[in-house]
Amino acid sequence: MKKVTIYTDGACSGNPGPGGYGVVLIYGSHRKEISDGEALTTNNRMEMMGVIKGLQMLKQPCEVEIYSDSKYVVDAIEKGWAIRWKQNGWKRNKKEEALNPDLWEEMLALLEKHKVKFNWIKGHAGHPENERCDELARAAIYMAR
Repeated sequence: MKKVTIYTDGACSGNPGPGGYGVVLIYGSHRKEISDGEALTTNNRMEMMGVIKGLQMLKQPCEVEIYSDSKYVVDAIEKGWAIRWKQNGWKRNKKEEALNPDLWEEMLALLEKHKVKFNWIKGHAGHPENERCDELARAAIYMAR
């Protein structure tokens, strides 16, 4: 399996408001950057879209390291919350609905195709790839308005 590293970030101007995501994909000496935005969204949705779009770029099953500054995304996958929410009919508990089930469904389906490890990194802490993703995401906000 090819080993790929994906860095992602999402941003929103207002929450909800216009938002964007940025992705940096690295495979060996190859690098690809993508970004896009939506006129009305939330920060968490943009964080999730970054992961989804990064995984969609992969043409075959890969071993993937994903780096995100979103505890929401990293913990939901690494701690098994998203799978449990799905098993419970997209409920976090007996009273509370899980948010963003459409994107969780899409992400979980993509994760089945690859061997993926999520890693949390502190945002705005000088990590070059995370900073680049943030730049891409923030630029996409203005394109989405």
